[in-house]
Amino acid sequence: MIVLQLVKTSIGGNWALRQMIELVKLGVEVHVALPTDGPLINQYVENGIRVHELNYSLKNIFRSAKGLRRIVHEVSPDIIHSNFVITTIIMRLALRDKKIPRVFQVPGPLHLENWFFRNLDIMLAQKCDYWIGSCQWTNRRYIQSGVSEKRLFHSNFGIDIDFNRQYQKGLLRQELGLHKTDFIFGLVAYMYAPKYFLGQRRGIKGHEDFIDAITIVSQKYPNVYGVCIGGPATPSAKKYESKIIKYSNSKTNHMFFLGTRTNPLDLYQDFDCAVYPSHSENLGSACDALLFKIPTIATSVGGLPDLVINKETGLLVPSKNPIALALAMEQVINGEVTDEMCAAGRNLVISTLQNKDTTRNLFNIYKTIIEIN
Repeated sequence: MIVLQLVKTSIGGNWALRQMIELVKLGVEVHVALPTDGPLINQYVENGIRVHELNYSLKNIFRSAKGLRRIVHEVSPDIIHSNFVITTIIMRLALRDKKIPRVFQVPGPLHLENWFFRNLDIMLAQKCDYWIGSCQWTNRRYIQSGVSEKRLFHSNFGIDIDFNRQYQKGLLRQELGLHKTDFIFGLVAYMYAPKYFLGQRRGIKGHEDFIDAITIVSQKYPNVYGVCIGGPATPSAKKYESKIIKYSNSKTNHMFFLGTRTNPLDLYQDFDCAVYPSHSENLGSACDALLFKIPTIATSVGGLPDLVINKETGLLVPSKNPIALALAMEQVINGEVTDEMCAAGRNLVISTLQNKDTTRNLFNIYKTIIEIN
């Protein structure tokens, strides 16, 4: 089987790379078309993935489409796998005269929440186009929009779980000068500036809501602190990061911003609770907190409820609601997220998100689609 993967970046998209590495182990000949200016290129090459340079741009869509057609002609794939909205749009426009089966594994639900981009996605699809939702919400949204269940599959993006790795505890408290009796709520997420053309007024990861909730809770519990790990997602988001820190300083002195770190899994060990206040999300990094059996709060958006099941593996709150988030924080402080709930969260992650298992599922989806066509 020959698979051509379409990825818009060689800086991020690690989840797509992890899948490709496992596909190679399954005997798949994997090619990837992506920009070659990022640090992940060496990992593609070292793992037997054949790299083809392609820059995706809607402004230069004819050049992108021409480049993609050339690569498809060279590779002659059995199936094409797109991993982003922009790569999907260019794929469908460039290959309208080709009958090669194509799948769009949807990395997150954001474009489906906007009527224009949702309809553009569906309108451009032909009979040889299929979708793979990576959370249950995504599949429900497509079905509600009239997509046939016969063209819709489900496969999570998996994670690599190293059961033998030892993590350091105490690094975060030592760095911040916090005592073991201080209660740390942690948010691990890059900062994305609001997209005003989509009607966003706050960042999609909910940093402002997190600050507001910490402000409320720390007034009642002076030993409560919030920690944000993750800097600006893009160079253009640096101004947004400065705006967030300025906003926080105007509200409370119980917040810390650590920027992007290379050892977030070590820093997780000092969290008393992990918080994911996203406005739109797939599964996010909630799997990390659950895997470490850390009490977890998440908003009830996108794929987060697939993992954070209210009062079973953690607590769910409405998005864009700092007061509800603060109340959930108090519940955690008061011990309402039990050890049994944390253990259930870990078991759920292990049973559903191991990369070997999710990629095997993806491989079987490929075979099904190829047989149909």
